[in-house]
Amino acid sequence: MEKPVVLLAEELSPATVEALGPDFEIRQTDGADRSQLLSAIADVDAILVRSATKVDAEAIAAAKNLKVIARAGVGLDNVDIKAATQAGVMVVNAPTSNIVSAAELTVGHILSLARHIPAANAALKNGEWKRSKYTGAELYEKKVGIIGLGRIGALIAARLQAFETQILAYDPYVTSARAAQLGVQLVSLDELLEQSDFISIHMPKTPETIGMIGAEAFEKMKASAYIVNVARGGLIDEDELYTALKEGKIAGAAIDVFVKEPSTDLPFFALDNVVVTPHLGASTEEAQEKAGVSVARSVRLALAGELVPDAVNVAGGVIAPEVRPGIPLIEKIGRIFTALTHDSVTQIDVEVAGEIAELDVKALELAALKGVFKDVVSEQVSYVNAPVLAEQRGISTRLITTTESEEYRNVLTVRGALSDGSRISVSGTLTGPKQIQKLVGVNGYEVEIPISEHLLVFTYEDRPGVIGTLGQLLGNHNINIAGMQVSRNEDSKQALALLAVDSSVPQGVLEQLRQTIGATLAREVDLQD
Repeated sequence: MEKPVVLLAEELSPATVEALGPDFEIRQTDGADRSQLLSAIADVDAILVRSATKVDAEAIAAAKNLKVIARAGVGLDNVDIKAATQAGVMVVNAPTSNIVSAAELTVGHILSLARHIPAANAALKNGEWKRSKYTGAELYEKKVGIIGLGRIGALIAARLQAFETQILAYDPYVTSARAAQLGVQLVSLDELLEQSDFISIHMPKTPETIGMIGAEAFEKMKASAYIVNVARGGLIDEDELYTALKEGKIAGAAIDVFVKEPSTDLPFFALDNVVVTPHLGASTEEAQEKAGVSVARSVRLALAGELVPDAVNVAGGVIAPEVRPGIPLIEKIGRIFTALTHDSVTQIDVEVAGEIAELDVKALELAALKGVFKDVVSEQVSYVNAPVLAEQRGISTRLITTTESEEYRNVLTVRGALSDGSRISVSGTLTGPKQIQKLVGVNGYEVEIPISEHLLVFTYEDRPGVIGTLGQLLGNHNINIAGMQVSRNEDSKQALALLAVDSSVPQGVLEQLRQTIGATLAREVDLQD
């Protein structure tokens, strides 16, 4: 078989190529050269870029086999996510690759401002010994305000606590409990601006946050306060920052990101109380390597049809550690559900019950749908196209969550309606320290049996001798039973038998079993990949 083709459109580390492994044909091109890019992308399965390559609607349309666009970094300004989604192409990035680097640069800027390190360095190299001019301030017992207490903000808070600072934070989406865990005091934005000696902003760039630190904010800050922006250009109004610095409304600023980049001649660059760097937040060897390795792994997962936690155009986003073990379980439940259907499906409900229902479990719905379609469509099913396959087939889907689960910590269920009016449901859970996958319910029957590669499912009129008959017939064909569970419905006098067997059962043998016990349902579920 031909290997999938991965195009490296920019220079990436050897570790990135190594992380891709030997299963792909690796090609390279200069993504900044438009003609080269459009020619090279035509038949590739995945493309890896940094910031110089624009993967827009034109490029996506030219790439007939494209399945994944991977940005080795955090920003995605050079990728047309809408066009990619419409084309069924997954977009991934490396959202956590630079967080340590950005946090450390922020702390470095705060220290530089507090002790005037860049200015003192420049003066001394210029032959000037000016100790008194560069008298600074300690961070000890100062108040540091963090606007935006996300991953980077939390890292900065942790690092600054070592200086015995008091950390204030403004973030409308962080709970007081989370802030308490971080040792941070949540305050209003106005309180933060008024009280802080140092302020660092770490907000996303949205229409609401552009220019959020402007003239009004500078009026509220202490004249001795410093502000730092290592997040996104434009969060601080550059013109009003210059005015505030020039008029002494604040003591100084450190800026790493700008509205337009590259920027080399902004007015505030000439001021002595400003420290500027050319967008160095992610510019460490470690961050660059982590970004490349991260997206390489995502490409491997995506091309294998697996769930990609860092896919930005797939609902579910980052998957909580508590949710991850349920992904392979509910995919198998989806496959079992499909094996038990006898007519077209019109509705699929994915139900998550128990402790994890409090978390973001959208990924479990995607995994269930992937399992439902895995064995019934000719194309490769992924977490990107599974919802599309359902929509194309007129199947409505719902994700239902409840924290109530009587017998198990968590129960995952796929249930659905068929066009003949009947319903099918399959439930499973994870038990014990080893998180063993078990079926705990099939079509209303309560069971508990480990999920194996080969499962037999029978429903029949409850009567003595059926289990013995099944065992004997399977034994006659050298098929070993690894486990068995029988459940009865007292009202209907029906029983369900679930058998885990060591090998696949030929269709003729399955039909013989059905006829011998008079089963209304006789199915084999083959979960081998």
